[in-house]
Amino acid sequence: MQFHLRAAFATAFSILAAFVSDRAAFAVELTEFSGAAHAYPAMFNLEGKKLANGEFTQQIEDGLLHIKITYDFRDGALIEEKAAFRQRPELIQEEWSWRELKDGKLEREYKVNFGVKTATAQKRSKEGSDHWSEQIEIAPGRTFAGFGFTLALQNLRPRFARGEIIELKAVGFMPKPRVVGVKISYLGIDRLEMARRTLKGDHFLIRPEIPAIAKLFIRVPDTGIWLTNPPPSGFLRWEGPLAEPSDPLVRVDLVPGDESGPAKPVSSNPRR
Repeated sequence: MQFHLRAAFATAFSILAAFVSDRAAFAVELTEFSGAAHAYPAMFNLEGKKLANGEFTQQIEDGLLHIKITYDFRDGALIEEKAAFRQRPELIQEEWSWRELKDGKLEREYKVNFGVKTATAQKRSKEGSDHWSEQIEIAPGRTFAGFGFTLALQNLRPRFARGEIIELKAVGFMPKPRVVGVKISYLGIDRLEMARRTLKGDHFLIRPEIPAIAKLFIRVPDTGIWLTNPPPSGFLRWEGPLAEPSDPLVRVDLVPGDESGPAKPVSSNPRR
């Protein structure tokens, strides 16, 4: 009897230890605490033509880091992204939303509640509006959406410096909500031309892990994020589809201006 009790206790302890180890290995450990910030980014197409002026705000409220980003387009369209995060004991995204308005009318909207593991979407159609609502698998501290990946990269930078390729999960919309695995790698240092200035940034690539059979039917582009170099980490540039994988690819620069040039490698990561 005592042997069975000891064996059961050992098994339970092993399971608990494995769970704790898994959390420690995969959760995004906080290495840079984010506080209040205010910036005016700009959005461009990949040819460098300016599409929209933006405003970015970041502040702490009720123990959460709240982020709001808006883009005002020249044709009158408006895009708004909001997100909320816990930063202790690790970086955990709590909320995310993204909406697009044209002529003051809602064109499409996506929302994720990470706590209750739900994602919703609505999109205007010829018949009125289509709606989707899904229960999704969320791994706290490993699943992110939108600007959440920039914060994750800022805190994961020490691990990339050791040559790691890191796997996380992303919530995306097609427009139906989906959770996909992504592999993130560090590509090296680039020179970025923005607002008639040349800045250095660390280039990170986010690649969705799409099953081979699914690639025959859908194409999900990679996303690029650049952080300031040298540290401390800060957002510098983002490139990827506007919202859904089929959307046009766009670029967001931290420094506002009327011109934006492509990234040019200065050095590559020899271990990628």
